[in-house]
Amino acid sequence: MSEKRIRQRGLWFEEFEVGAVYEHRPGRTATEADNVVFTTLTMNTQPLHLDAFESGGRPPFHERLVNSMWTLSTLVGLSVAQLTQGTIVANLGFTEVKFPAPVRHGDTLYAETLVVDKRPSSSRPGEGVVTMAHTARNQHGEVVAVATRNTLVRMAPDA
Repeated sequence: MSEKRIRQRGLWFEEFEVGAVYEHRPGRTATEADNVVFTTLTMNTQPLHLDAFESGGRPPFHERLVNSMWTLSTLVGLSVAQLTQGTIVANLGFTEVKFPAPVRHGDTLYAETLVVDKRPSSSRPGEGVVTMAHTARNQHGEVVAVATRNTLVRMAPDA
């Protein structure tokens, strides 16, 4: 008797449901190390992210904040295992990226994705375009990031 093997993957184009909201768990807690490493790796010298003395006492935040590009990357990353792992061909673009509230060291991000639209690709047989609206909330339920993403996704292989 052979054992059944199941490999984790994202959704094929046909499996995406327009109007469905996918909740991504577990969440991800932002640490000071995450912020400093990401900020320095990306050459972002903004004191708001790196310099506790310079940014610590200044209004309106009075503390360093997590780099918003880390927040965006984590928002999308939280969705990968459930939606696009191994099935995405490419990110086609992002629109409506917003950060309505800051992320602080120690905040935990939780993400969800609304499938807004999907259509077969007119130029790439076997692939389709899926539009997703991602939302990140902190541990208090406050929205900290939103982004609409267009992706090119593989259709299910023929059985």
